[in-house]
Amino acid sequence: MIARIVRLYLATLISAAIGISPISVMAADPAPGATPAATPTEAPANKAQKKVKKEKKAEKKSKKKSKKKSKSTTDTAT
Repeated sequence: MIARIVRLYLATLISAAIGISPISVMAADPAPGATPAATPTEAPANKAQKKVKKEKKAEKKSKKKSKKKSKSTTDTAT
């Protein structure tokens, strides 16, 4: 008798979980209209960040070159 109740309980629990799962997936997904609206606002920020990174990279490169030149001139002078 107890085994029948346990089986019924498990069957009910599993079917309820299966029935609720599509609802939880829909709740977890963002609204379809919100995704395209967020993309244009992020694009200028990303472009600005890329520009800053390029400037920093160019600055580092120029410092490295000048350091190399100064090092080579001191080596040839001695």
